[in-house]
Amino acid sequence: MKRLASVLFIVSLLVLGSLGALAADDPLLFSGKIVTVDKYGNVLTDISEEAVAASGAEVGDMVIVKIGDKTLVVPFVTIYGDVDRGTPLMRTTNNAIQFAINYGNFAQTYGASEGTEVSVYLKEKGAYLSEIQIRSLKKLENRDEYDSDEAFANFREVTAGNIKPGILYRVSHPSLGDERSSYAARLVEEHGINTVLNLSDTPEEFEANLAHSEYYRQLNEKGNIVAVGMGVDFAAKEFTEKFKTVLEFMIDHDGPYAVHCVEGKDRAGLVIAVLQGLAGATVEEIVEDYMVSYENYYRLEKGTRGYELVSKIMYDQLREMNGGEAVTDANLKAVVVNYLKNMVGLDDDQIEALETILVGEASARAEVVFLAA
Repeated sequence: MKRLASVLFIVSLLVLGSLGALAADDPLLFSGKIVTVDKYGNVLTDISEEAVAASGAEVGDMVIVKIGDKTLVVPFVTIYGDVDRGTPLMRTTNNAIQFAINYGNFAQTYGASEGTEVSVYLKEKGAYLSEIQIRSLKKLENRDEYDSDEAFANFREVTAGNIKPGILYRVSHPSLGDERSSYAARLVEEHGINTVLNLSDTPEEFEANLAHSEYYRQLNEKGNIVAVGMGVDFAAKEFTEKFKTVLEFMIDHDGPYAVHCVEGKDRAGLVIAVLQGLAGATVEEIVEDYMVSYENYYRLEKGTRGYELVSKIMYDQLREMNGGEAVTDANLKAVVVNYLKNMVGLDDDQIEALETILVGEASARAEVVFLAA
């Protein structure tokens, strides 16, 4: 446990840019360059899995990454959820090494772009392996592994706080052409969803996905779907601009509303959290609703270490939204209104309109001082 604590301390420091020393005896594992940067700011290199295997590097190792003129320490992991929110990581995907920040933009944070040179050195063998094992999540992919169609599609009505019945729902993507989306599409239709807020699809992805659900396609023909392809960093300009587009669309269209990304879990989770906070939800209501997605997909159980680690994602997001200060039931709504007004860019009338949609009648809001996230 002492060794694990030291590793987590290292990871927390590197997020702040406090680490970066490369010792002369740190062995070079492999090197290459960045070949693509995706829409989330994750960077893919030309370093192949074969080169990684030949170097002896393994998942669970801590490595030093020299990328351009930056040097940082990161864990070699399998999925983004192997690290805390805001933490850089190295993983393999599409037969190549990728660098990313969980819920962040790696390329922007570290000034990386196509052609940037990358070298990776071994810091400590297996130092992060026990943490990965604690966080290990395996997604259930088949309908017969779930207790209900709703759990399989991650579909549920949002009722926290003072949200009125039958107005707001969250769900996985209803139009991807796979088994899960067919269940999601049926539930969206059965509940009479009128307006869909699609957080995940780029315009190109959206056009391709329309073919997979007739009801979804009909909603689009009515002009009742907005697709924005947003990332996951709630403080990033790209995110807030697209969030504003989504909320203005919501204001201009009638419910019931469904919010989805791909799994209806993280991007949808943050958007729903903000709406819940505006509607008077408690912190625990928001976190518990967020965690239902992980209970559905991964059978995470409250009281376990895995549940604690994942729920920390939402607690951390709310705290960061409040400039690093604690968020309580007493100040949650003020924090959310502040975020909507000063970062997303909604005016008072728009915020009031959103609250009216959710609860039926907007209540008075206290003036708040903006705290940068």
